Amino acid sequence: MTRLSLSKDRLDSSYEIIVVGSGYGGGIAASRLARAGRRVCVLERGKERQPGEYPNTALGLMKEVQTDLPHGRLGSPTALFDIRYNPEMNVIVGCGLGGTSLINASVALRPDPRVFHDENWPDEIRRDGALDTFFEHAEAMLKPATYPDRYPRLARMEAMQECAAAIQKPFKLAPLFINFQQFENGVNHVGVPQTPCVNCGDCMTGCNYGAKNTVLMNYLPDAAKHGAEIYTQLSVRHVERRGERWAVHCVDGETHEPVVLETDVVILAAGTLGSTEILLRSGEAGLLLSPHVGSRFSGNGDMLGLAYNADREMRAVGMGTRSTTTEKPIGPATTEMIDLRDGRDVKDGMVFIVSTFPGAIAPFLPKMLEATALLTGTDTDRGWRDRLREIVRVIKSKLFGARTGAVNNTMDCLVMVHDDATGQLYLEKDRVRVRWPRAGEQPLLKQAAAWIRRAAQAWGGTYIPNPVWNELTDHNLITGHPLGGCPMADDSARGVVNHKGQVYDGQSRDSVHRGLYVMDGAVVPTPLGVNPALAISALAERSCFLLAQDYGWTIAYDDKRKKPAQLEIAETLH
Repeated sequence: MTRLSLSKDRLDSSYEIIVVGSGYGGGIAASRLARAGRRVCVLERGKERQPGEYPNTALGLMKEVQTDLPHGRLGSPTALFDIRYNPEMNVIVGCGLGGTSLINASVALRPDPRVFHDENWPDEIRRDGALDTFFEHAEAMLKPATYPDRYPRLARMEAMQECAAAIQKPFKLAPLFINFQQFENGVNHVGVPQTPCVNCGDCMTGCNYGAKNTVLMNYLPDAAKHGAEIYTQLSVRHVERRGERWAVHCVDGETHEPVVLETDVVILAAGTLGSTEILLRSGEAGLLLSPHVGSRFSGNGDMLGLAYNADREMRAVGMGTRSTTTEKPIGPATTEMIDLRDGRDVKDGMVFIVSTFPGAIAPFLPKMLEATALLTGTDTDRGWRDRLREIVRVIKSKLFGARTGAVNNTMDCLVMVHDDATGQLYLEKDRVRVRWPRAGEQPLLKQAAAWIRRAAQAWGGTYIPNPVWNELTDHNLITGHPLGGCPMADDSARGVVNHKGQVYDGQSRDSVHRGLYVMDGAVVPTPLGVNPALAISALAERSCFLLAQDYGWTIAYDDKRKKPAQLEIAETLH
C-alpha cells in the first residue's frame, strides 16, 4: 500500500481548509471536502503505520505505549497507544494516521434512534431520521459486515450463544468494520489493496493483514486521491483568529520547532480529548468561546470485566506472531453481541460484547490473570471437583502458555450503558485532564458489572471486575470510547458547537466563529449506548455536507442511486 503522508518539505504556509486529526471525523472531513474540490491539508500528531508495521510482540507493544500521568508523560509522543490516567476516569486513545480506528474493536453499531431524542441534542438532530442518510454514506465507505457463515465456527461465538440462552437475552452477530471478501482485482472500492480477514484476533493492536476497514483503508486514501495533503508528526497546540483567516499553531514532532499555518477553515477532529484540549488552549490565548468547553464528558458507560477460567474453551487470545494457517482460528476482536436493550427505556439499555486479548500480551496473561483472580475474583461455581479442574487449568496456562488452560477459557467482556455524562475536561499544566467525582458509583455501571458476573456464572468461570474499579480506587473507570467536551447544543448557553459542528463564539446565544468546526466524538453530548465509531462518522458526514452547502460547494459522492445525493440529503434535512 502506498504511503499517504507527505514530507514536511512540501508543507505550505497557507491552505483553504486544515483538518486537525485523522480518525473518523478527520478522515471523513478530508475526503468529503477534497471531493468538493477544495485545497485540504490534514495534520496528524502521530506516525503513519501500514499493515505489517503494527506491534505483535510484547517488546514491540511496550514501545508503542505512551502514558499521561498526573505529574508528567512517559513514552514516545507518537506511540500508538495513548493512555491517560486520571483520578476518576482513565482513557485509552489511538495515536497515528487513522486515529483510534487503528486500535478499536471495529464494531459498527447504530445507536438506538431514541438516543438522539435526548434534550441535550440540538433540535435538528432530534428529528426522526435526521442522520439516516449520513449513516448510509458512512457505511458505504467503511463497509461494515457480519462474520460470514462460510468462515470457521468460533469458540467465542458458541460461548456467547450459550450465555444469551442462559440469561434469556437476544444473541446477534455484530456488524464490523472488517473486510471478509476477496476482491477480484485485489483492491477495494477506493483502490486500496486489501485482503480478507485471517481470523488472527489482533484487531486492537493494529491489523497487520490489511483486512480491518480503518479510515487508513478508505476515507484517507480517498482524500489523498482527490488532492488532500496529509502530514504526520505535527501536533496542533491552539488556533487564533487573524483578520478573516485562522492561524493554526503547531509543533513539529521531529524538530520540536513551532509551525504556524494559515487557513480559511479549521476542522478540529483530534478526538474528544485532543479537540477539547486545543479549544481550551485557544481560549486561554484569547479566543472567545462558550463557557461550556470541557463539559458533558462521557466514558460512553463502558464497564469492563472478565470471565476467567471458565468450564469451556473461549480461544480469545490473538495470534501475535503465530501462523494463521496452522493455528485454530481466533476470529476478529469482536464478532457477536448480546442485546440488553429490548423492552427497556433508552437510558436503561445496555449492550454486552466480548473481545480478544491481543497476542502481543499473551506472555503476561497467565500470571497476571491468576493474580488478579486471587485478589479480586469471585468464583461463580462451587465444589471440590470444579476447584480441582480450575487449578489444573491454571497450571496448564502457566506451563504451556496463554492459549491453553485457564487463559484459553477466559472471556474479556464489555457492557456499555448510559452514564450521566457529567465529567469535565480541563487544563492542568497545559495538559487536558478529566474531573468526574464518583463517576464509578452510578447505579447503571453497577448493573453492567452484574451482567458480566451473570455471564461468568453461565460459563462456570471466575468473575473478575475491572481491575481499576474497586473500593481501594474509589471505583475508578477506564474507557476507550471518550465522548463530549465540545458538546452540540441549540445555543452557547448549553453547549460549545451547534448542530453543524460550528464553534460558538460566546458573544450571543447562537453566534459562531466563521470557519471553525469540531467534527469528532467531542461534539457528542450524551453516551450512545453502543460503540460510537459509526455515530461519530454519521455526524461528521452531516457536518461536512452542511459546511459545503453553506460555502456553495458540491461534494461528489459518486452515488449511483436514482436521486442525486445532494438532493436526497437536502430533502432529508428539510
